[in-house]
Amino acid sequence: MVHHKLIMEEEFEEPYTLIAIHCSEEEYKVAYLMNQNLNTRFKRRRVDIDFPADGLMITFPIFDFVDESNYSQFYLVANKCRTIEAGLQSSGGLFSEFNSEKATDHYLLPEHKKVDYFLKIYSDFETVPLRTFISQINNIEQIVSAYVVETDTIKSKNNLIFD
Repeated sequence: MVHHKLIMEEEFEEPYTLIAIHCSEEEYKVAYLMNQNLNTRFKRRRVDIDFPADGLMITFPIFDFVDESNYSQFYLVANKCRTIEAGLQSSGGLFSEFNSEKATDHYLLPEHKKVDYFLKIYSDFETVPLRTFISQINNIEQIVSAYVVETDTIKSKNNLIFD
């Protein structure tokens, strides 16, 4: 009996550019600022990105924009999600109960914990002038810095699959 074995050594990855953004504003405000200054039209998706972790569902808000004239797709996603677990503890007395809260931070890309947001850009023909685009992002007053992240160094690439 003949056995056929398929070997999949190369994974097909669509080329994309990943920009790290440092900004202390809320995600909706960052999307608004980018829409005002970069001629984009980011809209929040109806469904956020969900990951199960420690029995909880961790959600990261995501905004997207499709530039049909330049054949490009943009995704703005928060890197940090904070969960708060409430607990009720009692020491055995009648009125000696107290509430405690435990906050835990979860990251979309744990190897980049200091990054607040990621901007993922798919462009078929590399029509997005990256240097000027990053310069325009850095010119926004509320954004501290923006720079390109080398995607080869990312260990958790599966978290960047948004479709």
